[in-house]
Amino acid sequence: MFKEISPKEIKGNPIKMIDEEWMLISAGDEKGFNMMTASWGFMGEIWHKDSVVIAIRPQRYTMEFVDKSDYFTLSFYGDRKDIHAVCGKQSGRDINKAEAAGLTPVFSDETVYFEEARLVIVCKKRYKGRLQPEGFTLGECAELYPADDRHYMIIGEIVKVYEKV
Repeated sequence: MFKEISPKEIKGNPIKMIDEEWMLISAGDEKGFNMMTASWGFMGEIWHKDSVVIAIRPQRYTMEFVDKSDYFTLSFYGDRKDIHAVCGKQSGRDINKAEAAGLTPVFSDETVYFEEARLVIVCKKRYKGRLQPEGFTLGECAELYPADDRHYMIIGEIVKVYEKV
């Protein structure tokens, strides 16, 4: 069971949460959805809105669902790395990742999240742009993309936050 809280009531350091706990980025609806593990992202404020920034490579199956949806979720699972072992290494094109990871989908008016999460952040897409080669000021960052599969950066306004009770 979840209770809705404001974004400013989120407990924990977002840098630590994303870097150490990791998160699932999810999008879609009852007709189809996917999720992926992510350990890169940001939380803060832009355009006078509590917001997140996520990074998704173009070839990721989840990108297709984020592209088709107005909303996406970020969900956190504490130390449940078993979930990320499936969702970070398997493709939803090949398997039912929710089933394989033991996740129970919950469909809201906006998008999908999972009952097993300790925290869910529902976001409305506000911007999507691809990292451009000329924007890199450090060569080591550009070197992360030998296949030219530079991330899309997606800014989402935080519209709801659910905390497990």
